[in-house]
Amino acid sequence: MNFTGVDHLELYVGKLEEAAEVYCAGFGFRVTGRAGPETGQQGRVSLLLKLGRIRLILTQPLVATDEAADYVAVHGDGVKDVAFRTEDAAAAFHEAVRRGATPVHEPRVYEGPHGRLVRATVASPVGDLVHSFIERASPEGDFWPGRFQPVVAPASERDLLAALDHLALCLIPGTLQETVDAYGRLFGLQQSHEENVATQYGGMNSKVVQDASGGGVCFALMEPMLGKRPGQIDHFLSNHRGAGVQHMAFLTEDILEAVRVLRERQMPLLDSPSGYYEALPARVGTLSEDLEQLRENHVLVDREGNAGYLLQVFTRSVHPRRTIFFEVIQRKSARGFGTANIRALYQSVEQEMMRKERMANAG
Repeated sequence: MNFTGVDHLELYVGKLEEAAEVYCAGFGFRVTGRAGPETGQQGRVSLLLKLGRIRLILTQPLVATDEAADYVAVHGDGVKDVAFRTEDAAAAFHEAVRRGATPVHEPRVYEGPHGRLVRATVASPVGDLVHSFIERASPEGDFWPGRFQPVVAPASERDLLAALDHLALCLIPGTLQETVDAYGRLFGLQQSHEENVATQYGGMNSKVVQDASGGGVCFALMEPMLGKRPGQIDHFLSNHRGAGVQHMAFLTEDILEAVRVLRERQMPLLDSPSGYYEALPARVGTLSEDLEQLRENHVLVDREGNAGYLLQVFTRSVHPRRTIFFEVIQRKSARGFGTANIRALYQSVEQEMMRKERMANAG
């Protein structure tokens, strides 16, 4: 179970072009591949999007019998597959099954003139999520030989985002520890962080699991805190109709520039909680960034002792069910997850949730 990162995410969506517009117009992703009946992919059509080292597959079902149709009917648009990159996909698959993982797709080889791919898939411990194991003979070859037809994408002066930093997953109440244990047992992911947050309106328990080799597989797992009124995680579980990926965190090298571009592209961002920046200097000390710029752009900051600090900003959800949203994060020698910001994020999402409820009631 030696992973070298997340190879790609596959999302099942109801309307392919509308879903792609969010990523392309909002973040600057470019369409670099297409698959469908004309390429041998029956019952569905897919677009491959790329930005920096991030690869997303958006898949729309074309027939009611395709599994993507069932997924979208239950969950709406959402992340179906978090694919792990490995040097031996078949060995990873068989080892995961030996450890108790449920097989979904046996190892299969895809070959073409410009690459070779081995892919196998098992079920995740979380809801309807799955994990594929991806082995590439040539990282620079075709993304999926024989399946995706390359699309020439327009050149970009500079990528807004560099890589996928982590994924946040919402879990059914009472399943956090068993999910942590399952990821450890099945995939060798190890717990690295823990945080419990209680606010006026709700609360959550969270733990982070990561691959031991530092390859870049990282999940922040969250469950609602028992005894609290329904909060943002409860709303996700209700609207998504089960556990799943709540947000994707994208890594950037310049968060203030990223925020500027996101605002130009009309990507809605969450406001920071009131009073947050008054206490910031005492909590994080000296920063390279201007405090007023951070305040104006609602950028959250957290410092990890003498190790460095990180900066975060979160989008509002543009999902019809108000489930998936996005995080943009810049790391300055910090490897944590903004422990001191988790409460601020939780409060911000709750404020947004209540704002939506007030608007709906007023309408």
